[in-house]
Order: sequence, then structure tokens, then C-alpha cells
Amino acid sequence: MGLLCTVLMICLLSIVQGEGILGSRSDFKKPDDTVFNVMDTGAAGNGRKNDTQAFLDAWRQMCEATADSPTMVIPEGVTFLLYRISFEGPCKSANPHVQVSGKILAPTKRSWDGPIDYWIQFSQVNGLVITGSNLSVIDGQGSDWWEHEDCFLDNANDACDRPTALKMSGCDGVEIRGLRHVNSQRNHISLTDCRNVTVSGITIKAPKDSPNTDGIDISHSTNIRIEHSNIGTGDDCVAINGGCSDINITNVACGPGHGISIGSLGAKGATEEVERVRVQNCNFTDTLNGARIKTWQGGSGCAKDIWFEQIKLERVHHPIVIDQYYCNGGHHCTEYPSAVKISDVMFNGIRGSSTNIVVVSLNCSKTVACTNIIMNQIDIETIKSEATASSYCMNVIGEETDTSPHVSCLR
Repeated sequence: MGLLCTVLMICLLSIVQGEGILGSRSDFKKPDDTVFNVMDTGAAGNGRKNDTQAFLDAWRQMCEATADSPTMVIPEGVTFLLYRISFEGPCKSANPHVQVSGKILAPTKRSWDGPIDYWIQFSQVNGLVITGSNLSVIDGQGSDWWEHEDCFLDNANDACDRPTALKMSGCDGVEIRGLRHVNSQRNHISLTDCRNVTVSGITIKAPKDSPNTDGIDISHSTNIRIEHSNIGTGDDCVAINGGCSDINITNVACGPGHGISIGSLGAKGATEEVERVRVQNCNFTDTLNGARIKTWQGGSGCAKDIWFEQIKLERVHHPIVIDQYYCNGGHHCTEYPSAVKISDVMFNGIRGSSTNIVVVSLNCSKTVACTNIIMNQIDIETIKSEATASSYCMNVIGEETDTSPHVSCLR
């Protein structure tokens, strides 16, 4: 009896002093309420089993967390099969974080289930940070979605419907950095109705003949920065569509692809506006276009206060383009009396080589002139043998300084 009492007294004393029978309190780890690993919510991570629900469960836990920066973790060394999914906000934390370290794989076209609008969506999530690593990949497995050649055309049939790989919708204060996207079914990243977004250090790759695989599409968004990224696809590296303002694109390497484009604007008689765009210190290599503004006949609105400056070109077929007779690859586009008004455009410090003879093409509407188009310090050579680079323009009002070739048709 005395021995038993002695043992009990020692145990009680240990507890009072912070020592348990199994050791000190420090040996017990408090559950981490800031990290939410998809493996802990049931993801298989074998690239074959559908992990969509596990991702949703991890997202809901993270989005409900009130910590300063709760993190949903997609771990490295693992492949996750993810079907169409939408991560909905708002979240309770002001700075939710998604860390992509593994590989995310889309279903093939044959096994796709649900609407064909997007693959992965983040909707109404403010303050979101999405980060990738050298080992992370977001693979749209797009090749079997690209098989119809007529998918390049706007009159394509339903068989050409394809999802955007990553759609950001109605988000504010978002940062996307370090992601690697490959082979999207359609455009790789879409920013729609977003504000204050920074995209940096990303890599986007798809074959040059993959239809409509834009790198980044921006629409109805403001204060967007895209910087220090490498984009090569079968369509525009970056496309800036209607309803956009205060867009800054810097230090982007583009190629292959169709360049960095404003538009297309005004399709099907739409009224659209784009203003305050800066494209600076970018390189174009083996692209169809370089700096381009494209609008449809019959539209209205404006594209103004646009700067393309300090651009390097290597074997770009159409280095500088304003095309107000755009009809998505068609010829002899129908002419209308109305057009999107293009004004206050600066092309400055653009140098390099072209595979074409006409290296500057400013083809403006016969009824709505392009105005205040400034060409400064342009030096573009053609690599065609025994040919000299030239320029073309129609109904353009502006001026040139130190340009080669001369753009003497500016008036």
C-alpha cells in the first residue's frame, strides 16, 4: 500500500511539473491549423484516381481557417488527377495560400465530365497567393482537344468547345508566381473581372500549332501586372481584351506564339474599351506577331494610351501590327462604317529581325482613322535574302522619328 501511494505521488508531481508518464509536454505536437495537405483529406496522388473531392475538402478547411496565411499544400513527388473544380471564396483569412509543388493532371477529353468552360477555377477569392516550384506542373493534356483544324475559326462547331485551364474570376489582390503550365485544352490562364493581380516567374508551354492556347487572357480587369515570365504557345502569349485598363507587362519572353495583343476588340458589333497598357522590355522569338492591336469591323469603343517599348525581335513575321480588318484568319473581311477607335499609341525602341518584308503594318479603318500613332527608334531588318524591309499603312495619323524602315505613310 505504501509503495502504491509513493508511485501515485510521483506521477502527480510529474504532471504538476509538466512531466507526463510518456515524457514532457514538448513531446506532443499541437495539430497545425495553418497547413492543409490534400493527402490528409484523402487524395490518392497516383495520377489515376479522381482526387477532386480531396482537393475540395482541403480547400474548405483552409478557407475556413482564420490564421494569418493558411496554406493548402499540393505536395511534391506526387501526381493528382483533377476533374473540373471550382474553389469558391470568400475565405475567412485575408491571405489564403495555395502551394503547388506536385503535378496536377487534367482528365482526357474522352473522360471529361461536366460543362466545358473551365478546368480549374478560383472565384471571389481575395488576397489569394498561388505559388509553384521547379517540380510543379499543371498539365491540361490538351492534345486530344486540338484535333479539329477548324477550331482556329470563330464559326467552329460544338466539337471545338474546350475549357480554360486556370480561370481567376472576380478576384482582388491575387499573386500567382512560379507556376508551370503545359498543354492547356484552350487558354492556359484567364483573368476575368479581376483587380490588382500580379503574375510573375511563370512558365507556359504548348506546341506552336496548338489552336487557341493563349498563355494569359485578360478581360474586364484592372491593375494587372505580368512580369519575368516565359510563354510559348500556339496563340497569343498575352491577350488583352475588352474592359481592361492599367495593364503592365514587363520582362516577358514570348515564343512561339502570336505575340502580345490588344484584342481582338469589337467582334459582332460589340462596344469595347482598353486603355493604359504598357508592354516593356519583352522579347519575341519565332513568333507570328510581335506588338499587335486587332479589331473587328463593325465594332465601337476605343483602344488608347498604349505603349510598346524596348522590345527585342528575333525572326518575328509581323513585328508591328495594327489591324482593324481582323476576322480571325479570314480574308476579305466584311467592311462596316463603324470601328473601334485606336489612338495615342507609342511604338518605341523596337529592334530586331523579321522573316517578312513588310515589318510595320498599320491597317486602319477607312472610316475611323487611327490617330496620334508615334513611331520612335524603330530598327527592324528582314532576313529574307536580297530584300529590304518596308512598311505599310492606311488612314493613320501620327509621326515617326529615327525609324528603319521609314514609315513615310504616316500623316
